[in-house]
Amino acid sequence: PQDDAEAVRWYRLAAEQGNASAQFGLGLMYATGRGVPQDDAEAVRWYRLAAEQGGADAQVNLGLMYATGRGVPQDYVTAHMWLNLAAATGNEDARKAREIVAASMTREQIAEAQARAREWANR
Repeated sequence: PQDDAEAVRWYRLAAEQGNASAQFGLGLMYATGRGVPQDDAEAVRWYRLAAEQGGADAQVNLGLMYATGRGVPQDYVTAHMWLNLAAATGNEDARKAREIVAASMTREQIAEAQARAREWANR
């Protein structure tokens, strides 16, 4: 619909200026194909920009993309790292998703993901 295309236009303007909420919104539009052709790799790109700024919702979605291999190669360690960072903000969806991802990981992989999350948080 026209409204979705208009939303994408405004999201893009703000996202390109570094607005994390707009970056997340643009990621959602690409993930769902609203107002733009559906494109998981492009969704990941925008989620990552917002996640790098500490956006918990973007961190959750980026973690889920890694967990399922949508737009990126499947990577449980990276998925757990992003979900862990979002869970640390009190995000309940992130905590639940992190538990599900952890069930498919070795103790060593979980330790690696936790170390990467700590390193990211302390940068």
